[in-house]
Amino acid sequence: MEEPTRSQVPSPPVEPLRSVAEMTPGWCSAALSRRFGGARVTGVTTAAVGTGQMADTYRLHLDYSPAGAGPATVIAKLAAASPASRTAAKVTRAYEVEARFYQHLAPTLPVRSPRCYLSRYDEPSGAFTLLLEDAVDGHVADQVTGCGPEEAERAVDQLAALHGPMWGDPALDSLAWLPRHDGPDAAWMASLAQRIYPRFLRRFGDRLDAEVVDLLEFFVPRVERYLRARPGPRTVVHGDFRADNLVVGTGRITVLDWQTAAHEPAATDLAYFLGGSVEPDRRRAVEGAVLRRYVRALRGYGVELSFEDCWRDYRRYAFGGLLTSLVASALVVRTDRGDGLFATMANRHGMHAIDLDAASFLR
Repeated sequence: MEEPTRSQVPSPPVEPLRSVAEMTPGWCSAALSRRFGGARVTGVTTAAVGTGQMADTYRLHLDYSPAGAGPATVIAKLAAASPASRTAAKVTRAYEVEARFYQHLAPTLPVRSPRCYLSRYDEPSGAFTLLLEDAVDGHVADQVTGCGPEEAERAVDQLAALHGPMWGDPALDSLAWLPRHDGPDAAWMASLAQRIYPRFLRRFGDRLDAEVVDLLEFFVPRVERYLRARPGPRTVVHGDFRADNLVVGTGRITVLDWQTAAHEPAATDLAYFLGGSVEPDRRRAVEGAVLRRYVRALRGYGVELSFEDCWRDYRRYAFGGLLTSLVASALVVRTDRGDGLFATMANRHGMHAIDLDAASFLR
């Protein structure tokens, strides 16, 4: 039998890494050489970036042979060094969901996400590695400062590009890795919210508006009802579509962090974004116009949605951000910025739900 040539010998699989210390030139070469014409990585230095609390993120500075054969920097995401964050990721399946999103959905959707060079997840060990395009031509928006009207409009254009192509598509039911939150998870999430709530009040009570605390008292016992009653058109949603996960460049927005992607009603993303990433007075002034822009953008993907139906579902799902603020604050490592972020989110999402009388859907 003829010996296979070098090009015919299958390359060994590139395994996900368990720590940044394993990010060697040899591993990077195996991960990237086919992407960049067989180029070899000869040097790599790493620097921690971002404020994500579920995974650890690094910028890799790469040298190649031949020189300049690939991008000077790429972004690497790994399972968090923090045991608490790794446990939270396992419970929420965050690493699996993000890895599968880049493998199965990102190549087919027009939403602008970073180009993915490698996506690996090992369920038994929990090891997880993404190598992504470095969005060097923009800046990450700031959740606490919030988005302005122009950024909000451009962001909902990306939501339409995410939601529109698979709007009501039954093929999403076959993706076992893509969560739906109205199933068995609903009772677990409701129980978790009730256990966490007293601790949440002790930690943030003096930072919350009195009206928001009253709303939480109403909402927390009704979390399971909120999660199980999920009418509205379903599609692929981001699940954490907010300012901190958007890179704003000249004329473009890139959407980061797909670990909460799900098969949910489209309006959950819309309500979460405007309720938490736009300061309340500004949000009240622009939300009608922004929703109309979203409805128009959906038509470009063949989706016919009335403004009235969109507005109704937008009101219905205004509680989503309040639930996320409550649960996420207890699942990730505590930081000063994180405390400020969760308090800001809870107040904004709470006032959003009050403004829209979202409680009327749960009475």
